[in-house]
Amino acid sequence: MTAVGPLDAMFLGGESREQPMHVGGLMLFELPEGAGRDHVFPDRSRDFVSRLFEDLVAGPEVNPLFARRVRNRPVDLGYWSWEQDDDIDLEYHVRLSALPRPGRYRELFELTSRLHGTLLDRHRPLWEMHLIEGVEGRRFAIYSKIHHSMIDGVTALRWMQDTLTTDPDRTGMPATYALPPKATEPRPGAGWLPSMTRIPGGAIQTLADLAGLPLAGLQSLLHSTLPFQAPKTIFNQGVTGARRFAAQSWPIERLEKVRAITGATLNDVLLAMCSGALRNYLIELDALPGKALTAMVPVSLRGRDDAPGGGNSLSTLIADLATDQADPERRIRRIMASTAQAKSVLSGLSPLQNLIVGALGFGVAGPAAVLPGVAGRTTPPYNVVISNVPGPAESPLYWNRSRLLGMYPASIVLNGQALNISVTSYDQQLHFGLIGCRRTVPHLQRMLGHLEASLTDLENIH
Repeated sequence: MTAVGPLDAMFLGGESREQPMHVGGLMLFELPEGAGRDHVFPDRSRDFVSRLFEDLVAGPEVNPLFARRVRNRPVDLGYWSWEQDDDIDLEYHVRLSALPRPGRYRELFELTSRLHGTLLDRHRPLWEMHLIEGVEGRRFAIYSKIHHSMIDGVTALRWMQDTLTTDPDRTGMPATYALPPKATEPRPGAGWLPSMTRIPGGAIQTLADLAGLPLAGLQSLLHSTLPFQAPKTIFNQGVTGARRFAAQSWPIERLEKVRAITGATLNDVLLAMCSGALRNYLIELDALPGKALTAMVPVSLRGRDDAPGGGNSLSTLIADLATDQADPERRIRRIMASTAQAKSVLSGLSPLQNLIVGALGFGVAGPAAVLPGVAGRTTPPYNVVISNVPGPAESPLYWNRSRLLGMYPASIVLNGQALNISVTSYDQQLHFGLIGCRRTVPHLQRMLGHLEASLTDLENIH
């Protein structure tokens, strides 16, 4: 039996019916040529996805990390611990679903919304994998979710990549939960945020390092990276347990053209695209505040030449989304100035100081999430989380001869943070995954149209 780390315990302790604490993702595949009804065994009439499902649940191998369940017994004095499940039921964790006709993305996203809103069973290992057949256009999908106490979103994406190949003819490829332990061991420093117990010198030394900033640097830090400068919006209220998921892909080439015109970074263009969409969405609901929205943006400060797993520094910045500005060019200029100032400050901090800033960026959302009545009544730390996680560099990729068309993240929403926009890259496209509270963020799917309109406005900058 292994003790659950303090940060992992936070995800377990903060979970409720209203705010499930799992991360997930939807992967869309194209059926290989000739797939369909089984012509070798016509009497069985099994289709391609059904055979994949049968092969998966028949496989005996499960990575030990995916075979552990959480325990919180009186004898443990309130501490969480992990124990191995020696009789894991794969037919419970791996499920086969079919979309109702006509199998449009609308039906796919509706099913994903329902699956993402349900709690994982704590009597079992905290993960599920759903194969979804019947997607129109000779396609199928895989929706997976895993509790944030077991894994962070970045690592989950890496593990998904380990199940894929560039070989279009390769078969017998495992699912994420069946990868050998060597392929799924977390890299040093991996995780949402490092535990305080891993910080050299402990928390007191870290706080001392932060306090050791020059006055000018501390003032810049306060103005460019710290929260609680955001207006109240509909996104910063309490949430229910129901979710709405929406997703779409855009060619990176379109954002690159805007980057070339404006001199912005690609991430700045992405933020400006989201900013325009949020502005128009709130205008449509007659809910746009006069003060500009802000976004919490996770930032990796690891240099290109750093070895994987080494020199990694995860921090956060608070970006001015300039939603009070109608002109798209002026809006992106403000976003560029905001992120440039924040990155300048963060780049001058030590790794420990960056850790404190990152912990603060993530942690300030906690009180509204866990204290009844706080969400919606106090100044939010920020209005929305916008995360851009690099995806696979190689393309196209395949899983059991099926070409991967898109991979869409599905993250966490909390009381006080009812909308999350996560993006990943693959095959020269950016794949947006939007998750929101079904009641607090109405008509979330309309945000996709606003994202397209916002990108078009940016492309028209001269």
